[in-house]
Amino acid sequence: MAQPAAIQPERIAPERIAKVIARAGLCSRRDAERWIAEGRVAVDGAVLTSPAVTVTASSEIRVDGKPLPAPERARLWRYHKPAGLVTSHRDERGRRTVFAALPPELPRLVSVGRLDLNSEGLLLLTNDGALARRLELPATGWMRRYRIRVHGFVDPARLASLARGVTVDGIAYGPIRATLDRQQGTNAWLTLSLSEGKNREVRRVLEHLGYPVTRLIRLAYGPFQLGHLAKGAVEEVTGKVLHDQLGRGEPGARKRDAHRRR
Repeated sequence: MAQPAAIQPERIAPERIAKVIARAGLCSRRDAERWIAEGRVAVDGAVLTSPAVTVTASSEIRVDGKPLPAPERARLWRYHKPAGLVTSHRDERGRRTVFAALPPELPRLVSVGRLDLNSEGLLLLTNDGALARRLELPATGWMRRYRIRVHGFVDPARLASLARGVTVDGIAYGPIRATLDRQQGTNAWLTLSLSEGKNREVRRVLEHLGYPVTRLIRLAYGPFQLGHLAKGAVEEVTGKVLHDQLGRGEPGARKRDAHRRR
């Protein structure tokens, strides 16, 4: 698979205080906002009463009187998500989440993109929110590849038309490479590759063609493959592989350097 263009380091820009606290691994962004309302967070000596505050690398941030821990190096994991898990830290309907299913010894993680409740396969997880955002950008050129079972008799020519992009319910979707692998009675298996990854894109596009999805498995996200990773298993991507695939210096280095200069 061709490698994407090198991802350029993003500038260190002002960010909302809750995001910075969450990235330090202390809590979720929502919990950080609650801590701020409780008067537990101070910036440059002033106790905050609202989360509507931006900070920079030079800001002195303290939670319960203690400085934020230095961000650890950015790390990435491959996770084989089973169907039936929600890709969020909390679910208002009480459904089990991906993060509740992870081994307890892992740090607090965020997902790179999402897989919906009934989808399965490769989900990338990272301890670094900025890294997650970079990997989600269409500008990286990374393809998401899926194996999909649909109901119906599939016309290969209609699948091929997706290479020109398609608009569904007013939403424009970019080019999708889709092929028919095999037809089994009234069901068919397809392989799809796309780079945008909009919310429920695969399901909406195929249903638009008249092929409702009955199973969706993500096989690859850019250069990272599901491979033979067992269902429910999680495996860290080595620092060397992460460095090589990002095509730049060690992820998180700029943030750690900025933290040291405070």
